[in-house]
Amino acid sequence: MTKIFDTLFLCLTFLSPVLPVFSQGISKVWVADQGNGTYKNPILYADYSDPDAIRVGDDYYMTASSFNCIPGLPILHSKDLVNWRLINHALKKQEPETLYNVPQHGKGVWAPSIIFHNGAYRIYYPDPDFGIFMVKAKDPAGEWSKPELVMAGKGLIDPSAFWDDDGKAYLAIAWAGSRAGVNSLLTIYPMNSEGTQVTGKGRHVFDGHERHHTVEGPKFYKRNGYYYLFAPAGGVATGWQLVLRSKNIYGPYEEKVVMDQGKTTINGPHQGALLRTQKGEDWFLHFQDKFAYGRILHLQPVKWVKNWPVIGSDPDGDGKGEPVLSFKKPDVGKVYPLVTPAESDEFDDDEPGLQWQWHANEKIQWSAQLRNSGYLRLFAYPGPKDALNLWPAPNLLLQKLPAPDFTATTKVKFSTEWDVWQGKKAGLLVMGNDYAYLSISKNEKGYKVSQVLCKEALNGASESQIEEKAIAGAEVYLRVKLSAPDALCTFSYSEDGTNFKPIGISFKAQPDKWIGAKIGLFCISEPDVRTGGYADFDWFRIDK
Repeated sequence: MTKIFDTLFLCLTFLSPVLPVFSQGISKVWVADQGNGTYKNPILYADYSDPDAIRVGDDYYMTASSFNCIPGLPILHSKDLVNWRLINHALKKQEPETLYNVPQHGKGVWAPSIIFHNGAYRIYYPDPDFGIFMVKAKDPAGEWSKPELVMAGKGLIDPSAFWDDDGKAYLAIAWAGSRAGVNSLLTIYPMNSEGTQVTGKGRHVFDGHERHHTVEGPKFYKRNGYYYLFAPAGGVATGWQLVLRSKNIYGPYEEKVVMDQGKTTINGPHQGALLRTQKGEDWFLHFQDKFAYGRILHLQPVKWVKNWPVIGSDPDGDGKGEPVLSFKKPDVGKVYPLVTPAESDEFDDDEPGLQWQWHANEKIQWSAQLRNSGYLRLFAYPGPKDALNLWPAPNLLLQKLPAPDFTATTKVKFSTEWDVWQGKKAGLLVMGNDYAYLSISKNEKGYKVSQVLCKEALNGASESQIEEKAIAGAEVYLRVKLSAPDALCTFSYSEDGTNFKPIGISFKAQPDKWIGAKIGLFCISEPDVRTGGYADFDWFRIDK
């Protein structure tokens, strides 16, 4: 079974995999389902960039880019395309392991695609420095295989696998100019029947240089005898959704812009997935670039006119749609309860929630969450030698920003151990190309809370301590409030959990390389400081 958009889509009636049970509640800061049969966009106000999704039976599964963040390749599940839950990650360790044991900002997993074929779920993903990889699983909530290299080469990106009616397999890709020396081309390669190796010379099927610069992200579909390539063009923040169609898989392809910003505020609407519900409705998932908030997820209705899709609304009837801000929910045959991805974490389980990611391949020495302990312990692991800031630190435990406006609070108890306090600290961090944090540390006078800023962290700039306040003991509550439209961060702290005092100055969160800003926790030591020290985080909570 592939993304063939004919009657085969309606034949997926086998039982869905058993999904894990989560006790996490509904988000307090962003819920797309309006509870009255409608939804609002974005359906996820979080950085799930370059999304791709499929329906298998009554279940929808989505994945997205994860770049250098680990675990990578998030797996989200939905019953109705509006309510989504993060259930797994397909990539537990990024390869080559030695390279990705340290942060490689902007590298790693670029735009993936997900497919169900021959009884297995497969994700094809590009690492633009190495080639196209594939991982697979029988159960998307279970264990995924180790990455298998399908096609080696620099600059290969945005793969989409396709099995035709005759069983022949193909792989469509785009090109990253930064590595390949060329872009705005779409190319199709033949694969073996197992979809594990490219077997022949590729053919360029579309050249966007004259009309559609930065064409990329092809997604393969077939409908009414036409082969379709859905391909975004024009750039992440300013682009449009292009669709190509042909009666022959290698072309020539006709072209049509089927959605752009129009008169809406939804900039650059493109790069996503075409889906059909059990009731035969067609929908399109795509992202919008929101700078510090990352590439957030929208859902658009689709109608077909003369075998061309029209995505969103088409107020002037020209066949080119524009995004909707709200709409009736997809018809999937029944009404399902509200669910949202996890945000808060009480650290009551054996490990942190699925929303957390490190900035590189995880080392077991960075943390411990013992069964029934009720806290997450982060160790004061030494940072990289000669580092002037946290940019090269791998042991940052972070998650996506969940909404335009929210407050994050954590309770932490800090121990220097052996009374060796120099160069050790832990805290609450808003990370990006610039970053800011609140930390707890100790000096000869006792414990203190500090606000620290780092401008141009990606260029190796030094941190600046803005303000510090003495506190009575080793336990403190740290808080940051983010406010739209510019993700303005204001920090505060409390010694009793009730009375919060402002500290430092406001800070505008900034994106990282190809990802939005992230928020989370850290505990770190300067190099060459005696081993020891840790921070026990009792909980982390996202509220209004």
